[in-house]
Amino acid sequence: MRSIKKVLIANRGEIALRIIRTCREMGIATVAIHSEADVTAPFVLAADEIVCVGPAPSSESYLVIEKVIGAAKKTGADAIHPGYGFLSENPEFSEAVESAGIAFIGPKPHAIRIMGDKLSAKEAVSVRNIPMVPGTEGAISDPEEAIKEAAKIGMPLIIKASAGGGGKGMRAVHDAALVEDELARAISEAERSFGNGAVFMERLVLKPRHIEVQVLADTHGNVVHLFERECSIQRRHQKVVEEAPSALLDDKLRDEMGKCAIEVAKSCDYVGAGTVEFLVDESRNFYFLEMNTRLQVEHPVTECITGVDLVREQIRIAEGHPISFSQEDLKITGHSVELRVYAENTGAGFLPDTGVLKRYSPPVGPGIRVDDGVEEGGEVSIHYDPMLSKLITHGPTREAAIDRMIQAIDNYEVVGVKTTLDFGRFACDHEAFRSGNFDTGFVNEHFTPEKLIRDLPVSDDVFAELVTELSLRELSQKSINVRVTSSYERSPWRNRAEY
Repeated sequence: MRSIKKVLIANRGEIALRIIRTCREMGIATVAIHSEADVTAPFVLAADEIVCVGPAPSSESYLVIEKVIGAAKKTGADAIHPGYGFLSENPEFSEAVESAGIAFIGPKPHAIRIMGDKLSAKEAVSVRNIPMVPGTEGAISDPEEAIKEAAKIGMPLIIKASAGGGGKGMRAVHDAALVEDELARAISEAERSFGNGAVFMERLVLKPRHIEVQVLADTHGNVVHLFERECSIQRRHQKVVEEAPSALLDDKLRDEMGKCAIEVAKSCDYVGAGTVEFLVDESRNFYFLEMNTRLQVEHPVTECITGVDLVREQIRIAEGHPISFSQEDLKITGHSVELRVYAENTGAGFLPDTGVLKRYSPPVGPGIRVDDGVEEGGEVSIHYDPMLSKLITHGPTREAAIDRMIQAIDNYEVVGVKTTLDFGRFACDHEAFRSGNFDTGFVNEHFTPEKLIRDLPVSDDVFAELVTELSLRELSQKSINVRVTSSYERSPWRNRAEY
C-alpha cells in the first residue's frame, strides 16, 4: 500500500480544479500541466506547481504522453490523475505511467483496452448474462454479408464504429435498400475519426432512455454501484442535461441494472471509478451499451445523492485501500440535476462559440454547486472543449431540484459568448422533462431555437421588435444592447452573448 504525496493532473479546466480541490482536502500536493494558451487559467493558478507542456493545440501539449510523464518526473509527482477526455482512456498512456513507476489513478491498461472497443467489450460481458441489443457478433465490412445480417436483425438498425464515440461512425438505417451505402459511410467516418474502420450492426432501439450506472472497484475484489444517472437529453449524441436518480427506474429495475453494472466491471477486472452505460427501451428492457473507463463529466450528481467524493475514492483505491463503504451503506438522498454550460450557439445547431468573458457571475445558494474552470476576463478559444462549467443543483425531491436549477440558471450571468443556459432552462421547464416522459429524441422532438424567444413573457409588439433585432444582429455580426422590462421575475436574455 502506497501513500500518494503529489498528484499531477493530466487535464485542464474545471475537472483539473475539481481534482485540486479534493487533493487539497486530503493534504496532497498538486501539479498542473498547461499549454501556452492556459498559462493564466484558474486551474493553473490554483495548483501548487505548474509545468508548461507545449503550444495551444492539444496534439502538441495535453495529448503528448512523453511530455506529461516528463512533467511528472520533473516535479516528483508520484501519481497522475487523467480526469476525463484527453488521455484518460488511452491504454498506452496508462501503461507508460505504470512503466515510469508512477501510480495511475484509474483502471489498468487491459481494462481500458477491452472497454475502449465496443466489440471486445460485448465479447467480454457476453459470458456474464448481460442483456445486449441483438446484432452482429463481430466487425462487418462486406456489403453482401451486411445485407444478409440486416435481414436477420430487421429494420430499423444502426451501424456503429467499434472504436470511439460521440456519435461518429454511427448511421441509423430505416430502409434495407440503404444498408450498403450507409455501411460505406460509417466505415469511412470511423477511419477518419478513429483510425479504425471496424463497424458492427445492431437493432435500433426506438425512443430509448440513456441510463448509466456509476461503479467503484478496488484491488481487494470489492465492487459497488452508486446508483444511476439519467442522460437522455443530448445534442449530437452528447449529453447536456443529466440527473440522478432517473425518474424512469423503480427499486427493482435499479437493483437489476446495478447488479449488471457490477458484473460488467468484473468482466474486465476493473479498478477505480467507471461508468456502465445502458439503453432502456419503451418496455423498460435494458441493454448494455458500453463502459467508460474514467470519471464522468456528470459525476457530481452522483456525489450529491450519495455524499461520496468520487475523486477521493479514486485516490484511495490507487493507494491500495479498499472502498471506504459497502453496498449496504449507500442510499439515495434527494435528487440532483446537472446542466453542462457550453459556449455554444443553440440557435445555430449548438455550434461552439468563442470570445472574451466580459461578464461571468455564477449563481450561489443552498443546493447549488458550480464546477467551472473559467473566470471573468478569460478567453474562450477554439482550441479546447467549449464547456465553461457544470451547474448542479440538489434538492429533497426531483421537483425541488428542477426548480432550483431554473432559479440558478436565471441567476447565472454570462456576457461575451453564447451559452446553453437558455436551452437548459427550456429543457428543465418543459412538460416532457418535468413529467419524466422523455427520451434521447428530446431535442429533435421538442426543441427549435424559436422556442427560446416565443416563451418570453412579452407582448406581440415587443416580441416582433426582439425578433427583428435578433435577425439584424445575426446578419451584421454586431452587438446590440437589449433590455426587456417586465414584472416577470426572470431575465431570459441575461445569458445571451452581448445582451
